[in-house]
Amino acid sequence: MSEFTNNALKRAKDLSRFMQGLIDGESGAELVKEYNLITKNYIPIDILSAFDIMFNEGVDLEKLKTASNKLFNILYKTLSSYDAIEPKIDSFIYFLIEDNKSVDQQLKNIKPLIKEVNKQSSPEILKELNNAFRQLQKIDLHYTVKENVLFPVLEQYWENHQCLKLMWSFHDDIRQNLKITIDSLEADNFDLKHFNKISSLVFFNIYTIIFREEKILFPIMNENIETDMLDDMLRQCHEMGLPFVKAKYKEKTTKPKSAKKEAKTIKLETGEVSIQEMEMIFKHLPVDITYVDENDTVKFYSDPPHRIFPRTSSIIGRKVQNCHPPESVGVVEKIVDAFRKGEKEEASFWIHIGPKFVLIRYFAVRDNENNFRGTLEVSQEISEIQKLEGDRRLLDW
Repeated sequence: MSEFTNNALKRAKDLSRFMQGLIDGESGAELVKEYNLITKNYIPIDILSAFDIMFNEGVDLEKLKTASNKLFNILYKTLSSYDAIEPKIDSFIYFLIEDNKSVDQQLKNIKPLIKEVNKQSSPEILKELNNAFRQLQKIDLHYTVKENVLFPVLEQYWENHQCLKLMWSFHDDIRQNLKITIDSLEADNFDLKHFNKISSLVFFNIYTIIFREEKILFPIMNENIETDMLDDMLRQCHEMGLPFVKAKYKEKTTKPKSAKKEAKTIKLETGEVSIQEMEMIFKHLPVDITYVDENDTVKFYSDPPHRIFPRTSSIIGRKVQNCHPPESVGVVEKIVDAFRKGEKEEASFWIHIGPKFVLIRYFAVRDNENNFRGTLEVSQEISEIQKLEGDRRLLDW
């Protein structure tokens, strides 16, 4: 094994010490010299290990995000020159990169509009900017695919995967700042200074994520993830869709499914149904259901035609803590802990998602001996239910 490989842990520790030094207020220039960041040949895998060290040491997430930006600024040339494996045409990673190219072009198209609005904020230019940022807001689907298709696989394959928490947090920053940017363009009194500040954050964070995808995430995936797994991620990506490109997927020829599935019967206290009938029942319930067992592992989700929150098969076997952005994990753990201790039986939230009004309820699942067996999440779009008044006793189609 080469000396370069043997020094992998030292390189990761040096990167983590550099970021910790920045967080502690030390001179960035001195830290760069101390850890030889300019001349040392760091590789993408070093970054994963460095972030795992930081998370294991309990570093504040927001401080780590700031330090990571400075780290990537220093390592920009080194990581850009890394001899990465080219993704295959029409592969999962290929389509994600093509999606990024579309985002890059949209950002380039928005820049002249921002220059124009700084000269004169006419209603016409504000409307054009609003439309452009609303189109860009579709990038949410790109991040949703990563969080629900890509992240679960990496958690399974990579020993050091806590960097995904950092990336998810940046995703949410972009989502929030895009909304704020659009709201500022639609405000009665347009605040140019506020718009410039927030929109610049949108640009910075989107380019930050694109760089980390294409110079860290994707190269390591091409080196470590098997082709069959990448193909399965492409299948799931095809089902969910990408915002700006069409992810092509050719279904592999398989043998016809056996009829045994229909014959198998599930006997319950209140009746019996076949497996296929059970699947149909869950699919037609007007709610999204996710079941997490007593070990915090996702075991089941329903798949109705119009799910509120996306789910893919990659979520099965995933720890529930990894299914939420880092900022909300504490709330999830508090709920599950209260259920496990028998302190609570239910928790409810309701949120607006565009025109939808969503009720999210969590229930403690217990067996006949009252032992805690997991958590059931039930989500329902209730905007139409809210409008109900009086009685309807006759069929009215």
